Amino acid sequence: MANLQSDEEGVSPVIATVLLLAITVMLSGMVFVLMQGALETGEKAPPQMTVSVRALDNGYHVIRITTLDQTLDPARISFSLSETNNINGTEFLGSVDDSDVYSVIGSNISFHDRDASYSISAGDYFVINSREIGADVGEWGFKILDQQLQYVLVQIDLPPMQA
Repeated sequence: MANLQSDEEGVSPVIATVLLLAITVMLSGMVFVLMQGALETGEKAPPQMTVSVRALDNGYHVIRITTLDQTLDPARISFSLSETNNINGTEFLGSVDDSDVYSVIGSNISFHDRDASYSISAGDYFVINSREIGADVGEWGFKILDQQLQYVLVQIDLPPMQA
């Protein structure tokens, strides 16, 4: 008859210690990953935008967005066109998503979404009928504002029209 010995020992103490340490490190890493999202602020950096402006011979100014680091919702962007020295107090205000601004041809100030995605991105542009509204005479400035952040994205002076 074979003699069977009963083995009452479990895992060796060295292996048990290594397993406990590994489990502790894994759990603390998982807790860190879960809490990392809660520790970050929800506030993003404001969008960065550059534009180019051109005066056309037919009395229009075209302001093209040349770079933009993130797409923007037209509902949160507004614009203002005003005389730089503000002699007459003339100012034109509007929102990009207004029905008489967004992709409207023939409006005094219109916004054209180049890729028709209902978002503001690089390549989109504003068209200003400067001759019609009197912005072809004097010094005028154009501002694009982010209403949600209360932040001026860009402020540019319109070039004078050719006589």
